Amino acid sequence: IKGGKTDAAAQAAASHTGSLTGSDAVLDAAFKRAGVLRVEDIADVFEMADILSKQPLPQGRRLAIVTNAGGPGVLACDALAKNGGLLAELEPTTIEKLNKVLPAAWSHGNPIDVLGDATPSIYANSLAIVAEDKNTDGYLVILTPQAMTAPEACAEALIKYASSTGKPVLSSWMGGPDVAAGAKALREAGIPCYAYPDMACRTFNYMNEYRDTLESNHQSIDMHTQLDQMSEGREEAAKLINSIRSTGRTLMTEAESKKLLKLYGLPVTACEVAQNPKQAGEAADKIGYPVVVKLNSTTITHKFDVGGVKLNLHSRDAVEKAFVEMKESVSRLASPEGFEGVTVQPMISLKGFEIILGSSLDPQLGPVVLFGMGGSLVEVFKDSALGLPPLNANLATKMLHQTKIYEALKGVRGMKGVDTAKLKEVMVRFSVMVVDHPEIMECDINPLIASPDGILSLDSRVLLHPPEMKALPQPAIRPYPYQYVKSHEFAGSKITIRPILHEDEESMKTFYSQASWPTGCNTTSLVHEGGSKPTVDRDHLIRTCFTDFDRSIVLVVESMEGGKKTIWGVGRVSKEHMSKDMIIALQVLPKYAKKGLGRLLAQSLLQAATAEGAAKVKALLNVGNTSALTFVKSLGFVLNRTSDENIVQVSIPIKAQAKL
Repeated sequence: IKGGKTDAAAQAAASHTGSLTGSDAVLDAAFKRAGVLRVEDIADVFEMADILSKQPLPQGRRLAIVTNAGGPGVLACDALAKNGGLLAELEPTTIEKLNKVLPAAWSHGNPIDVLGDATPSIYANSLAIVAEDKNTDGYLVILTPQAMTAPEACAEALIKYASSTGKPVLSSWMGGPDVAAGAKALREAGIPCYAYPDMACRTFNYMNEYRDTLESNHQSIDMHTQLDQMSEGREEAAKLINSIRSTGRTLMTEAESKKLLKLYGLPVTACEVAQNPKQAGEAADKIGYPVVVKLNSTTITHKFDVGGVKLNLHSRDAVEKAFVEMKESVSRLASPEGFEGVTVQPMISLKGFEIILGSSLDPQLGPVVLFGMGGSLVEVFKDSALGLPPLNANLATKMLHQTKIYEALKGVRGMKGVDTAKLKEVMVRFSVMVVDHPEIMECDINPLIASPDGILSLDSRVLLHPPEMKALPQPAIRPYPYQYVKSHEFAGSKITIRPILHEDEESMKTFYSQASWPTGCNTTSLVHEGGSKPTVDRDHLIRTCFTDFDRSIVLVVESMEGGKKTIWGVGRVSKEHMSKDMIIALQVLPKYAKKGLGRLLAQSLLQAATAEGAAKVKALLNVGNTSALTFVKSLGFVLNRTSDENIVQVSIPIKAQAKL
């Protein structure tokens, strides 16, 4: 929970803490990025802490409701649907089983109205039957005090289902003091009990929101990231930005902005700068007609306001005339100094959706990326989503799904859908540009035209921090550490040792299926994970592939085999809690053991640990793993006994890496 959503609350927070609260929407995006569930009320904080400690997360949004009163059941349905929950559609076999234990007048559907005279056994039997229904993801049992109701006995009858269903069980015992004993029994058994069913439904929806956030953060979407392409142009872009800042300027011209975007592989229109009518005409001849002539200025941003845009020009004479007219208009409406020539660009007839893709700064979280409906009415519709850079394919997908325009991008009214994979790549590349260059204060591509025929930036604006600003804002999320990407020659093959990517998950599955545990990798088999043959489940893959590069650096050895990228080895250096030490673990495939690949990977990991500021690198080894002990000693590690006679701690001070 976080205060400061309203202007009044933000001012109160600022006066209390002495600092800005930042945008609430940005903080919401940060919570989602970190897998944090945001709730609205203080009571919700404690309710969610309680239920998450007692009940499993639902695997879907379908809730089955058992009630002895129709009204509360209907109100529960409203509360459920209000925030995305679904009423489970019971299987026919479930209906048949319920027919055998319930009175003929029961509701014959969900909510399951067991009627006002329901006994403890009816409640228990109903829950037991519905718990076997595969169409359900959770259960809410509602009791209202009626003439023949036994609240405490009914509660006692449900206690055995507190954890046996494998799905969350919630309850609502309505009636205050009259049902207090039953409500207490349920809570003590681990079944959350609410005074009203709408509160229970809100909690169920919160649980689903939390699960969705966790799962979506760990979805593996293969965007076929090309590291070379993602990093190319970085140095040229830095030179361009520094050259502009060195003159004292902060506003890039449109031509400079498009050059910057192009260096990151972003699709832009051709853009030729002309300083006189003749040059403008020659540029138009080169590009081809029709063309657009726009004002080139380092001081004026809103070109339309000063007559700085001439559209759909079909001849050289028209272009040269537009130059003269524009110069006169800008000098009259702004200033003669504001006219610094023109840019000539092709007149694009691409029909599609106008998108805005931009970045700005939050006072607390640094650069923020915005995606949404663009064009001249961007401030009116306010259909947008925010994300913290750098993005990946998964995060870009989440941002797309948060906007209303996404439905149109998929195709509407006979129009073909946009290539959303390409659009996501554009978003990712844009976010990489933003984090690569903290000198960028604001950047907007508006409009970015997205159509079935392609994606193209028509106009862009980049605002830089002033040159006197030395402490530049940094992203809240650490960028991909490109500095650890290195190419090597090994056994006649070209390999790359690089930090892991989310989309490496499938390749890692293949790697683990070929690896041997725990000593099959011989000298590089550091038993950091422990145990004999570990189960490589999704949690293990998430810990490996979805590292944040802040607490640990995971490197993989990648090679091309038969035109396909494969992983030959993987290693990790992780920060030890409350220490400057880092823990190392690595493994290579058995067929590459004792051939130098493990040493090469170990060197890369130790170099990364040095760069990360580690004082010492260490690991735990089984005393029986003699090959691994020999290997680490050859690297300069020192062996130390531990309290466990079967385990040896090996360590190397960073300064002792001369052997490497």
